[in-house]
Amino acid sequence: MNTVYLDNNATSCVAPEVIAVMEPFFRELWGNPSSMHLFGGQVRHDLEKARAQVAALIGADPSEIIFTSCGTESDNTAIRGTVDAAGGAMNVITSRVEHPAVLVTCRYLAEHGHRVFEIGVDAAGQLGLVQLGEALREGPAVVSIMWANNETGVIFPIEEIGEMVHAAGGVFHTDAVQAVGKLPIDVKQMPIDLLSLSGHKLHAPKGIGALYVRKGTRFQPFMLGGHQEDNRRAGTENVPYIVGLGKACELALQHRDAEMTSVAALRDRLQAGLLATCPDTRVNGDTKNRLPNTLNISFEYIEGEGILMHLSDLGIAASSGSACTSGSLEPSHVLRAMGVPFTAVHGSVRFSLSRYTTAEEIDYTLKQVPGVVNKLRAMSPFVPKRT
Repeated sequence: MNTVYLDNNATSCVAPEVIAVMEPFFRELWGNPSSMHLFGGQVRHDLEKARAQVAALIGADPSEIIFTSCGTESDNTAIRGTVDAAGGAMNVITSRVEHPAVLVTCRYLAEHGHRVFEIGVDAAGQLGLVQLGEALREGPAVVSIMWANNETGVIFPIEEIGEMVHAAGGVFHTDAVQAVGKLPIDVKQMPIDLLSLSGHKLHAPKGIGALYVRKGTRFQPFMLGGHQEDNRRAGTENVPYIVGLGKACELALQHRDAEMTSVAALRDRLQAGLLATCPDTRVNGDTKNRLPNTLNISFEYIEGEGILMHLSDLGIAASSGSACTSGSLEPSHVLRAMGVPFTAVHGSVRFSLSRYTTAEEIDYTLKQVPGVVNKLRAMSPFVPKRT
């Protein structure tokens, strides 16, 4: 049975072109790029080419790109690196709907003497800018706000947020893990000091990420040791994966227009079909300002986990939220922050598409989901009786 894979916000397949450019660095070009001899040093050129490819996708200078192991490391490095560089207790501002890589880091800082503000969102999942402004008036701060939410796809007004932060004398980091490759990004034209991205969200392998640090931003390295990455991230560079990330970024730039049009059209087709065939169903989040590939939808009176298990048996892969919190019986912290009703919050499912998703896969999903929902509702004690 073939899998209809609709969980790309959790991880994406590795593009064939990415695999092809990585292979020589396992078989032939396996030297250490920091070595003085030619065998190791010859791969330095490929590493720097990848740095330029990553920079081009977000409009950065290659010297502003630091390679990391993942988005989580990039987030930790950005937040703790800027807090450490400031010295002493700091104000730290984030949102209640961040990825755990940011939320847990900020709460760790709160336990270690820093004042942390968590800004709420409205029913559409949009950030409370008035509340953000109030927090910024408490003094200079390190601010970490995601570009786009991983569960709902809601896009935050990053340019406006960055301007507010800079006007208050703060440092602004954005977790753009879900946005990079799906939305136009030009950090040169925006008030962003640090930006995190992750390879496995844009068809590169797991285990590679990058952090953009604007020139002049005060920053304390998180990984200490050798001189790699211009003394900003110690440890021998993972050359095959870095080369793969570079190629994935090049491909993402080529396919970005299709991501915003054809992928969005398939997402909308899925949404319209589910709303038409499954009563007592609601879309979660701002439907005008969201990622082109993401649909978060709640089927009231039933459990999302039950839906996912039945869909999995039918060859359809989706999720109930962040893969980093899977296994928890607690409802999504994102949907709870949005005030999604109890009858719907437990029945949420996230469908996230990619440029590899086909119309036939969407049609198959639309054929299967109503039957699963009806079956589970027939067994649910929470479905209200119709009169």
